[in-house]
Amino acid sequence: MQRIFSGIQPTGIPQLGNYLGAIRNWVALQQDHECIFCLVDLHAITVWQDPEALRQQTLAQTAVLLAAGIDPKAHILFNQSAVSAHARLGWIFNCVSRLGWLNRMTQFKDKAGKDRENHSAGLYIYPNLMAADILAYKATRVPVGDDQRQHLELANDIAQKFNHDYGVDFFPAIEALIPAGAARVMSLRDGTKKMSKSDPSAQSRIEMTDDADAIALKIRRAKTDPEPLPTDPADLQSRPEARNLVEIYAVLSGMTVADVLARHGGTGFGPFKAALTDVLVAAVTPIGAETRRLLDAPEHLQAVLREGAARANAIAEPIVSEVERLVGFLK
Repeated sequence: MQRIFSGIQPTGIPQLGNYLGAIRNWVALQQDHECIFCLVDLHAITVWQDPEALRQQTLAQTAVLLAAGIDPKAHILFNQSAVSAHARLGWIFNCVSRLGWLNRMTQFKDKAGKDRENHSAGLYIYPNLMAADILAYKATRVPVGDDQRQHLELANDIAQKFNHDYGVDFFPAIEALIPAGAARVMSLRDGTKKMSKSDPSAQSRIEMTDDADAIALKIRRAKTDPEPLPTDPADLQSRPEARNLVEIYAVLSGMTVADVLARHGGTGFGPFKAALTDVLVAAVTPIGAETRRLLDAPEHLQAVLREGAARANAIAEPIVSEVERLVGFLK
């Protein structure tokens, strides 16, 4: 059974894009993989976080994952900072990775923009820590979206260079895993931008803790265009907001875009938004209700993370200790 590692930042309230793009697929991957799921709080502080908010959001993210179907007994769920192997291997990889490699990382350029000199060094070397997250467990498969594919290629470059530099066949190759049914969900206010939990407007996203009334209001207010829904999927390409709503409906209902348009094409957005609201309420509100129940027992959530960290450490510690021996550290 292959080992999967995947992480999610515990910042903000998880939204529909996180669920359809990652969390739902994590749940499915549990069936035939050994899964290690991590709340990457070390990555989170590459930009400033309010300390108490970060603690609370880590618990909230844990609650959402459990409510969505992550099984912490059969698999491992923990917060990154609780296992020191991540930071230790991350520093070694800082010394293996090359500046030229990091300079090619487009995600840093996108996040930093023209103000790159004022961003943290941690944001710049973020991909090296991501490589350490994966390779501390010798994971061979990582579910990623397009925005992380370049980072995974860098992780393989680091693993190969380490193996070459120290004359060992220690780290395995990592396979990018694009799960079937993964979805790219866009903002409800701008169909050209990804749905994001950091967007200043809560109206741009469906949060996994939203109740039925909140979902209905956000969908009613979701940006559309004046034309009715088309019957041909090709006609959606120039209509980003319409395409986004149709694709959300399709992925949640298990239908194709063509099937959705066969049912709703030619009608206005009013009836379609009502139908989409019903689909969203059925998918999201049970997770939200269970999340709220779990958040009423924070000591249980903390116990889940502590147990997960102990099990993660049992895997990572011997691997990273051997890396430290290979590079010449006195043990």
